Amino acid sequence: MLEISDTDATSIISFFEELPDPRSEVNRLHLLGDVIVIAICGVLANADGPSAIEKWARLNDRWLEQHLALPHGIPSRDTIRRVLTILNPLAFQRCFAQWIDSLGILSDQQKAEQKKHIAIDGKALRRSHDKKKNLGALFIVSAWASDKGISLGQMATEEKSNEITAIPKLLDEIDFEDSIITIDAAGCQKNIAQQIVDGNGDYVLALKANHLKLHGAVEELFLDHFEDDFARIPVSRYEESETGHGRIEQRLYFQLTVPKDLQGRDEWAGLKTIGIAVRIYQQNGIEKSDVRYYLCSMRRNGKLFANAVRDHWGIENTLHWCLDMTYREDESRVRNRNFAQNLSWLRRLTLSLIKQHPGKESNVMKRRMAGWSVDFLIQILTGQYT
Repeated sequence: MLEISDTDATSIISFFEELPDPRSEVNRLHLLGDVIVIAICGVLANADGPSAIEKWARLNDRWLEQHLALPHGIPSRDTIRRVLTILNPLAFQRCFAQWIDSLGILSDQQKAEQKKHIAIDGKALRRSHDKKKNLGALFIVSAWASDKGISLGQMATEEKSNEITAIPKLLDEIDFEDSIITIDAAGCQKNIAQQIVDGNGDYVLALKANHLKLHGAVEELFLDHFEDDFARIPVSRYEESETGHGRIEQRLYFQLTVPKDLQGRDEWAGLKTIGIAVRIYQQNGIEKSDVRYYLCSMRRNGKLFANAVRDHWGIENTLHWCLDMTYREDESRVRNRNFAQNLSWLRRLTLSLIKQHPGKESNVMKRRMAGWSVDFLIQILTGQYT
């Protein structure tokens, strides 16, 4: 049987020691660290809200009593809900970031040898709307380290249209030095490109009609050079294909050094190349294609460009789909904004931990196993796998 030492248990709490406790000291019965550790373990163990977290904790009270102070026993669901409602989401997130970094999932040697890819993308919490307060669904913008399956941070906004203001705030909270940042068209903004370059990162920004003149110029340039298969200009290209479920998909990538006469090129900090990704696939026996253009701060490297684009497309499967399938996030009816943000971060944090486990089981099954077995839960919490 795998044993967890007191050091292992209390080390989790230590990352939350600097977190301000917003509760009144009057009638404060439970330690903040105890409540947070119980919430982390509960969500990891397949509990989706305060009631389920309390039930899990009471079923595992003997184990928890060995490692937590619990001066007044297991906190109630109301206490758990109240703590998650009044905690500052950003401060809460920073504590988790320190904990993840301490696990050494990406070693210093790995950091030095490879560029990390960080995909920034948004997802609506579909049932978090509040008609009484005239609030729509909360929109969560996440930073996802795709190569390691780690959530690096998130920022909440009331509407998808506010994603433009949320992304710079999110970038302020994460370390993206020597990383490639990929962002959809909403984040293709000059100030965001400047911020990434200033932080010693690289960017691949999807370019659409929100920059009409630049998009038109890039589109015209590629169409012109497709005519003679890029005979007049150096190009980096990469091709890959994928088959599955009776479908064949071909993906073509082309990357050009930005021409000196491209309109608006000097307005984008660090802009070195432009790229195009063409996806050709069969749907209902009909061949279809999807074309996207990109602004890049890296020099020409077809494979690197292709990997960045493909990995960004993959965020739908590696993060958003997993949150809906493993945590049923789209079914959550939490409407309080702080509570929704903190619960959302608990899901992303625990999903990150689950994805590190080398077992072949699905994420859903691993989460169930963490609920069935404290030993398995400990493996995921500590990164010590048997």
